[in-house]
Amino acid sequence: MNKAAEPDETLQYYAENAQAFAEGTISADMSDARRLFLHAIPEKAHILDFGCGSGRDTKAFLDLGYQMDACDGSAELCQIASEVTGIRVKQMLFQQLNEVAIYDGIWACASILHLPKDELRTVFEKIATALKDHGVLYTSFKYGPFEGMRGGRFFTDFTEDSLRAFFETVPALQVFQMWITDDVRAGREEERWINILARKN
Repeated sequence: MNKAAEPDETLQYYAENAQAFAEGTISADMSDARRLFLHAIPEKAHILDFGCGSGRDTKAFLDLGYQMDACDGSAELCQIASEVTGIRVKQMLFQQLNEVAIYDGIWACASILHLPKDELRTVFEKIATALKDHGVLYTSFKYGPFEGMRGGRFFTDFTEDSLRAFFETVPALQVFQMWITDDVRAGREEERWINILARKN
């Protein structure tokens, strides 16, 4: 499989399945992860929801009074998320993040897992650049050793050891918390996720 084509296939999946994806994830309870993330950043912080999907978490942060920017690579999901959140959601690929030191936190929930590892490393560096000093990243990946196409989308999975090893190649970000969770969606409880909080050095 040509890796250059894989992101296009993933975006095509979301173009064709945006409404069903949004309906299947909008009620997923990510409150525990949001609480841990918010505990690590200032009150009323400036947050980027990086790959916001349905807009579920953007809306939750807005309701708590945080300053929010949101983006997604899928035009269809951007439209849905804009309606959910009441803010303009920017259509943007992860590789197009070019802000410098403006975010206290970046929330990338089950989003950048669609990048192959070589592109993921570059995007982590862009995330570090976009964060203010000591800013915090939350992100999550499916648990396991897999990397490739699955169900019409590209996934990079991690275990504790492989994720720690990967972050050794991204010195600008220091992981300070890592935990495993079951999938919170109904009928998906057998799936596991690895979650991290990382701070800009």
